[in-house]
Amino acid sequence: MKNAVRIGLVVIMAAMLIIAYYFYLDRQSSRSEAEEAVMLSEVERITEKDLVNDYPMTPREVVKWYNRIITEYYANTHSDEQIHEMASQQRRLLDDELLSYNPEDVFYDNLKRDIDAFAAREQSIRTSKVCSSNDVRYAIVNGDEVAYVTAYYFQKEGNDLFKTYQEFCLRKDDEGHWKILTYRLTQGDEDDFN
Repeated sequence: MKNAVRIGLVVIMAAMLIIAYYFYLDRQSSRSEAEEAVMLSEVERITEKDLVNDYPMTPREVVKWYNRIITEYYANTHSDEQIHEMASQQRRLLDDELLSYNPEDVFYDNLKRDIDAFAAREQSIRTSKVCSSNDVRYAIVNGDEVAYVTAYYFQKEGNDLFKTYQEFCLRKDDEGHWKILTYRLTQGDEDDFN
């Protein structure tokens, strides 16, 4: 009799464990589906960023957003609409003077050619970093506040890996926003990016 009671208790406990495990898995599955629905792709994060009302506060943050955009251009294949939306966001980070030299249609055509060239060379930006806040240089040039920010790019082309550095010159506009005025390839110091 005692054995029958023990066997009955073991069977009931095993059944309860199986039912509890089933509910646990079901709940985990539901949570994963909900989390997936909330997760945005990098393109969506870029295109949904409100750069009009929530503009980056510092020159470094502007260059970080710029880098996110250009990294995404070359990381994945995108529709023309997605590239247009990202290009619009990129243009919001650029100074009016730079925009005047690059009308929207010319900017977009050049961008498409550049993306195609990167793809043909199997080139991508693997990592981009912006110098530390201590390494941002500020100055007054022709009465305008400017900031110089250096960015580091770790790139891959085919099987080759290489580094490049760019120096960005940003100018503060009438609304107090830092906008990219120019950029150029430069020599960099990896210690500035730690």
